[in-house]
Amino acid sequence: MRGRLTLAQINTTLQALHAAAASKYKILHQNPKSMPTAVCSLYHRFQEEETKETKGEIFVVEADLKEFTQLKMDKRFHTILNVLRHCQRVREVRGGRLVRYVLC
Repeated sequence: MRGRLTLAQINTTLQALHAAAASKYKILHQNPKSMPTAVCSLYHRFQEEETKETKGEIFVVEADLKEFTQLKMDKRFHTILNVLRHCQRVREVRGGRLVRYVLC
């Protein structure tokens, strides 16, 4: 591992990424007409974040992680993302002021 990271920390972060993606896509698969206003605004934000590069891919952005998980976006989090990218569990897609983390 890198630095003082443990396997448990990396697995916890990966599980949090999957939990955030599950919450996000649970909202995306609902009918927008039957949603409350707050959830509907999230639905439209998710639609705007999708690009042709991420079409059909499962991805999250940092705003999703702040919304759905208790993760801190600190240096350790970004180091863990580097490890996950190296292991090809996460792929970064940049563009439009956002960094999208595609789950592989």
